This record gives sequence, C-alpha cells and structure tokens, in this order.
Amino acid sequence: MSRKHLLSASLAIIFASAAVQAKEGMFTPEQLPDIAGDLKKTGLEISPQTLKDLTGFPMGAIVSLGGCSASFVSEEGLAVTNHHCARGSVQYNSSPDHNYLKDGFLAKTKQDELPAAPGTKMFVTVDFADVTDRVIGSISSDVQGRERYDAIENNKKAIIAECEAEEGFRCSVPAFFQGLEYKLIKQMEIRDVRIAYAPADSVGKYGGDIDNWMWPRHTGDFSFYRAYVGKDGKPADFSEENVPYQPEHIIKVSAAGLEDGDFVMAAGYPGATDRYARLGVVSYTFDWMYPTYVDLIGQWIDTINQASEEGSDARIKYEALLAGLNNFLKNTKGQLEGAKRVGLVKRRQDRENALKAWLNGQGKTQLVDNIERLDEVTDERIKNSKQNFWYNNLSRAQLFSVAQQLYRNAIEQEKPDAERDRGFQQRDQSRLKEGLSRIDRRFDVTVDKAVWKKMISLYLDQPESARVAAFDDALGITSETTAEQLEGILANFYRETKLTDTDIRLSWLTAKPADFENSKDPFIQLAVALNDTEMQIEDKNKALEGQSAALQPQYMQAIIEWQKSQGSLAYPDANSTLRVTYGNVLGGSPKDGLIYEPFTRLEGILEKDTGESPFDAPEKLLQQIRDKHYGAYKLDSIGSVPVNFLTDLDSTGGNSGSATLNSKAELVGLLFDGTFESVNSDWDFDPRTTRTIHVDTRYMLWVMEYVDGATNLIEEMTIVK
Repeated sequence: MSRKHLLSASLAIIFASAAVQAKEGMFTPEQLPDIAGDLKKTGLEISPQTLKDLTGFPMGAIVSLGGCSASFVSEEGLAVTNHHCARGSVQYNSSPDHNYLKDGFLAKTKQDELPAAPGTKMFVTVDFADVTDRVIGSISSDVQGRERYDAIENNKKAIIAECEAEEGFRCSVPAFFQGLEYKLIKQMEIRDVRIAYAPADSVGKYGGDIDNWMWPRHTGDFSFYRAYVGKDGKPADFSEENVPYQPEHIIKVSAAGLEDGDFVMAAGYPGATDRYARLGVVSYTFDWMYPTYVDLIGQWIDTINQASEEGSDARIKYEALLAGLNNFLKNTKGQLEGAKRVGLVKRRQDRENALKAWLNGQGKTQLVDNIERLDEVTDERIKNSKQNFWYNNLSRAQLFSVAQQLYRNAIEQEKPDAERDRGFQQRDQSRLKEGLSRIDRRFDVTVDKAVWKKMISLYLDQPESARVAAFDDALGITSETTAEQLEGILANFYRETKLTDTDIRLSWLTAKPADFENSKDPFIQLAVALNDTEMQIEDKNKALEGQSAALQPQYMQAIIEWQKSQGSLAYPDANSTLRVTYGNVLGGSPKDGLIYEPFTRLEGILEKDTGESPFDAPEKLLQQIRDKHYGAYKLDSIGSVPVNFLTDLDSTGGNSGSATLNSKAELVGLLFDGTFESVNSDWDFDPRTTRTIHVDTRYMLWVMEYVDGATNLIEEMTIVK
C-alpha cells in the first residue's frame, strides 16, 4: 500500500473512532472491576480483577517518585521514568566540567551509578485500607470551622503515627471525593536512589520548550534510576554497603510495541484535577488567577535568565527550575485557550443547573441548601487567596523561604509531636534536612536576590489592600521606595546573612525559638517579625477549610448519585494516588484542518534538527537515521522506528513517567506529556481534543542500543520481542 493510502486509512480510523473510544476517567485500581466489561471491550487481555491489587502484578511494580511516576523493570531495582523527572538529579550532579545535562550519563557498572539529588525517594506500596470511619466517623456535624479542621488532622496524624511505627515506611491518609472517603496508604520509603542512565538533553529534552505540549513530538523522555536498600532488605540511607532492591514484581519491556488502535493503559500517580470544582472556583481561576500567573511566571523566567549567563554554573543550578516554570507557563496558556474554546465557564454553569434541577426533582432540597452554603464558603476562600496572592509570592526567594521554614520548625518543636503541624513532625525532619542540603546546587546569590527584588517590586505595585504591613515595616518600604533604594535594602540582607552556608542552615534545625528571636541574621529577623501575621492568615484559611470539609462530601455524594442515575461511574479527582487510565493508540483532529497522526518517526528528528539547542540531536543519532539503521525496532506500518505516539488516555501532571502498558501489561511506552489542546482536561474532559503523548519503548531501546551503548541495562531487563 502506498504512503498516501496508508495515511488515508489512518485518518479514517482517527475520525471513525475519536468520538466513541476516548475514555474519561482516572480510576482508582479498586474501581476497575466495576468497569471490567468496558476494559475487556476496549482490548484488555488480563483479568481486570488483578488490577485491583496494589501490591500484586502489575500494580506492585508501579512506584511514586513524589511528583512523578516510575516502574520497576528488573529484579535488581532498576526503574524507568521520564528524563524530565530524573533531570533534577542529573542537574544536581552536573558542573561546567561534568555537564551531564549536555553530555548525558551512563553507568556501565553499578559501582559507577551516582546518588540522586538529596530527598529523591521511591515509594513502593505495601498496604491499602479504607479509614473513612476512623477519620470522620466520630466527628459530630456540630463541629465546624477550625475545630473540625483540627479534628480531621488529629485523626489522620494518629493513623499515620500508628502505621509508621514500623521503621522504613511512609504512610498517608489522602481524601477521595473531596473528603467523602479517606484511605490509608502504606509505602516502603526507599531512600538510596541512584542514577543509572540519563540520555543527553539533546535526546531527553529534544525540542525543549518550543515542542513542549506540542505534536508532532520527537523527544526521548526516558531515564533510569536504581533503588538500593540495606543488606537486610530494609530502606537505608546511602551507603557503599547497600545492595540493589529486589522488587516483588517487575514489568517486562516490549520491543514489539504497538500499532494504531491498540489497547493501552497507563498506571501512575497523577497530581491534581479539578473536574468537580464549583463555578466560583472556575471563574476565579480563569478570569483572574491564571492570567495573573502568565504575567508573573513570564517575568520570573526573564529575571533568572538576565541574572545568569547561559552555560554558567549559576544557569546550570536553575535549569531544573526554569524547565518547570516554562512548562507551567505553556500549560497555563493552554488552559486559558482551552477554556475559551470549549466555553468552560458556561459548561460548568450548565452542569450546576442540571445537578440542582435533578436534586430538586428528587426532593433532595437539603443537599441543594448545603451546596449553596459550600459556594458561600468557597467565595470567602477565594477572597482570601486573592488578598494574599502577591504577599505569598515573596517567598519565591529561597533564603526568605528557608528562614520562615526554620523558624516555624523551631516553634513546632516546642509542642508534643502529635500536636505539631504537618511538615514539622519528627517524621518530617529528614525531609527538611534534605531540602536544606540540596539548596547549594540549586541556588545562586545573584539570581535569588534578583528574583526577590522582582517579586517585591510586583508586590509594591499592588493597592494597599493587598499589602501586609508587617512586611513593609520590617523592610522599611513603601509604594514610593525606588528601585535603587530597594536594591540597597536587599544587598544588605544577602551581605549579612549566613544562611548561604549549608552547615549553618542545618544547625538551625535544632535551634530554639529564642535563638531565632535573638539572631542578627536579617532573614531570620524578618521571619520572626512576620510569624504572627503568617499564623493569622493560616488560622483563617484553616477555619474556612474546616467549613468546606463539612460541606464538600455532601456535594460529592450528590454528584455520585446524579452520575449513577445517568449510567456512569464517578471517579475521584486526581490526588497523587495510584490511578489507571485506559484507551487506545489514537491520532486526532483537534481543529479544523489540523491532523495528528498517531506515531512520529526517526526521520522527523532529521527534519527538525538545526544543530542548535533545542533541536541539536547527537551526530551519532543523526547518522544512524541517515543510514536507516532501524535494527529490530522498525514498525513496518510507518516504515521507521516510532519515536513518540498519541493515545486518548486521560492524564495530568504527576502522570509523568507513568508506565504505558499494552493489553498484557507489558511496557510499551512512558507517558510524558499531553497536547496543547488537551491541557484544559484538568477541568473538563473533551474526547475530541484530549490526547496524551508517550515515548515509545522501541525508540528508548533503539537509543540505548545504537546511540548510547546502554546494552548493560538492556541485558538486565526482560525484553519481549
């Protein structure tokens, strides 16, 4: 068949299937047996019942990195994730003399592997239980506001403390369906994580911010970590004596891959969606917060770039942050465009009207009244958020943020552990220490000062009602403060502080509140001066959150019953817990005249390549393409090695690194992005435009074998051909 006819056939599949096959829903594993029929109909070959077990196969091989997902692919603790998920660790180990971002990194032996950035962990789920009754069952409906907030927090902390009595485990009690349900998740916390392999940015970040959220895509967004434990098999801090972790389950890696239309599912830890947010939140977000962020983030990026030369040590230190900011900026612009395109505000209004009409028709007027009270509380929370927005952004400067965190920690340490706020309990001290330790490789005085100056300047541009008197008084600033005067004030802060020294930062973790109050360090003095204001803001927010906690579950119960009456299964918004989304390899047409094929090819890299970043693939890779050296990884239907592919899977941030599995639960790719037209699906799922981008395992293996020579890792994995 000619290429022309192949394309025509492909497009016929796109248009015939797009409307009926897109699957909305980031389902919890325990929900999957309830939709077993559709899973089988879509193409799943293994039993849906097996997917319910978080500690069985394949879910037991899926791990969280705390912001990204990964999966074990060898019996020696080798785990694959996205390049952009491991890039912070690559950056942490990089310097102008050893620029692993530019050159890539490969450990040919385990002894050559590098420790990941401080605080990098793998979380392996070992237990899961419903604890709804233990969290809220004993709380009377009369308990409201801050009292209700504290009661829920105290119950959750007690459950976590009991769970973590066994050393080496991290437990959490996340809310599902906005507090209608609570689940206890127990995870082994692997603390010794090392980089085994990361391709160069010119592969793993090919296309950079220009291609980010775009299709067609040609990015090798993959890297490998390895998990280590003590000789007793238990989690341990980094040590040369540690041994590779032996997971109970691993995922086989497919070199056969996929064809257009094949079944796929992704298992990972999506961060947050807002599919059930009320109209007030939607309006605030898209009319004010997102437009404000677009301007703020743009100026933040410009400030960092202007304060650090490209290629300098300072720029290398901020590469990970810049990548995150650029990603957030492009995503936010896509959210705004998508909301406008689909008429999100009106769609949300129509949904709320339909829900209200159904509730009234069912005689559930009490639920209608409760939802109206929820909207009133939400409006008050929005008002507070808007009021403190510019003040909260002042802590974007690292040293200011560190000082506040250290002083708060000292205050909390004076309380019994059970009464301390989350983030400052004994269980959190190692995380605080890790965060303070890794600042050195992600901080530069000149850049940090420039960022703080920019944030203060933006804050000073706001009306008096958005200002905090305690901050203005502590710095001695007003709306009339000139740029030169502000520069002098900030220069004194950075000249006099000792918080740039790692050992000194760490020493403050054991200091008493009086030590802070007597300190001459300007950042410490500022943190002390602002603490009362911070506590007032926090107390008000927690009181409102407590009011919401009494009303949101009733709203979600109404949503669940309403959707059930329409024959659909409600799924909880994403909350960084394990989810499964499924569908098919599928191209699309998000706009009139715009056609997305399901696969990209090696030849697309040649077409894009300019020899300059971000389109500067390694010469060895380019030559392999020119020579049509496809090896065993060629997909005959496209006449090349597939690089990236599209699916109709439902995903969001945090899904990065999620294992993309075929019908037999073999690894066929890694989820790493979505298309620009689909980012608005965080708020509203559109089956026509929602498409997720994956790196194909055939391209991953091709790069490993023919470009970087990572054959030691290929031999370690179980490759299915």
